[in-house]
This record gives sequence, structure tokens and C-alpha cells, in this order.
Amino acid sequence: MSVGSENLAYALTQVVHNFGAAAVLGAAVFALWPDFRAESARRFAWLILLGWGAQIASGAVFGLTSYYYYGATPDLSSLALAALAVKVAAATSAFLLVAVYLVRGRDWARARVRLGFQVLAALAATALTAAAFLRWFS
Repeated sequence: MSVGSENLAYALTQVVHNFGAAAVLGAAVFALWPDFRAESARRFAWLILLGWGAQIASGAVFGLTSYYYYGATPDLSSLALAALAVKVAAATSAFLLVAVYLVRGRDWARARVRLGFQVLAALAATALTAAAFLRWFS
């Protein structure tokens, strides 16, 4: 069995992407459940920021890998393209929200921080759901 460099590149990128997905959803949910952990919110926020950074970077690497090996980005169906747009919008929104929280969130009320983490969890779930549609309809 030959392991092509293209398959290795996709697999390693997928590893980063999967760990990023686990971080963005897991950290947001863990911060909220079973009770909001306000005292640890900034630590969770850093993990979420790194996770979204990994998601965004590895997502771009998927496209670059396809372009490198095939000379074009993947040919996506209209449903897959819509799922990609939803995923990019969720990732961008979440990355910006958590970055704003890390810069200015020390002055936020506990309820506002909790709401921020609820939104982060919802955006992560949205991105993961869109990823399933992107994967299977591309």
C-alpha cells in the first residue's frame, strides 16, 4: 500500500481540523455546563480562540492542498458551497466574538459573558453541522 503525499497532507490537515472542532465546541460547552464557570472563562476563551484559528487555517490548507495537487479548488455542489459559506460565517463570527471578549471582556457582566459563551457554542454547533453537509455534498 502506497501512502501518497496528497493523502498524507489531507489526513494531517484533517487531524488539525478535528482538534480545532473539538476545542471550539468542547470548551464552550464545558464552560457552560453543568453551571457557568465564570472564573475560568478567559482560559476557555483562549482555547476557543486557538481552536477557531486552527479551524480557519486548516480549512484554508484544504483548499490550498487541492490547488497544489490538482491545480484547482474542489468542485462543490451548490449545497456544499452554501454549507461552506455557513461554516466560514460561523467561524469568522466566533473568532471575532472570542477575540473581542479577550480584549474587552473583563468589564462585561457575568450574564453577558455567559451569553457570549452560549453564542460561541451555537456557532460551533452550526459550523460542525455545516461541515457534515460540506463533506457529503461536495
